[in-house]
Amino acid sequence: MLSQFSAFAQKNTTHQNLIWYGYYFTQQFNEKWFLQTELQERHFINPLAQHQFIIRTHLHRTFIKTGWDFSAGFCLFLQNPNNPNTAVKLTVPELRPHIEVGYKQKLNKITIDHRFRTEVRFFQQTNSARTSLEDDFEFGNFRMRYKIQATLPIWKIDHNRALKIKASDEILLQTLNKTDLGIFDQNRIYAGLNIDLQPNLSFELGYLNWFQQSSANQFYNRDILRFTVYHTVKWKNDSK
Repeated sequence: MLSQFSAFAQKNTTHQNLIWYGYYFTQQFNEKWFLQTELQERHFINPLAQHQFIIRTHLHRTFIKTGWDFSAGFCLFLQNPNNPNTAVKLTVPELRPHIEVGYKQKLNKITIDHRFRTEVRFFQQTNSARTSLEDDFEFGNFRMRYKIQATLPIWKIDHNRALKIKASDEILLQTLNKTDLGIFDQNRIYAGLNIDLQPNLSFELGYLNWFQQSSANQFYNRDILRFTVYHTVKWKNDSK
């Protein structure tokens, strides 16, 4: 966050407005194992232009008594130009395998989630004018992410459902970067409301501020309206 505030002092900051839509589908095999698949569509508002599309899946092994969670996964990331007004609309694929460690703790009514993720980024190559894709993928960098999130129930609907407030901050740092950029990549601050429509289905509406460095003196400051659906299917009843 200190890096973000320091970067705000730079003059070359581009402000953008976006909307993100997300669907998170969790397959709960038992109390120890679950598989989560994410679909995300991200687009600019004015002008209306696609920015990114994401498909990510990850397998989790949880240790409920200790609060720890370990996972590994893979992401297909489709990146469109950061400038929605550009004449060339080339979509560049990126491949991202990752490993992750999570920790959950309870502080009275508040649940604190910590997430440590390391991902390796491979970008499909383009021609020098960035108008067409080449066949090869090339290593880009390692990226380390730490996210802390607080969840507080504010209204209990029934035994299995509630209205909750969420607030989080995530810092993303890059290493072995092949450009002249420093270690700071981006920071994301989020606040939202989550409501359980069913015990296994919830909807979330929130605001995300995404501050990202794109070059040595160029930054993006993005205001994002975020809609997310969380859907869980349990394949085994652990109570039996």
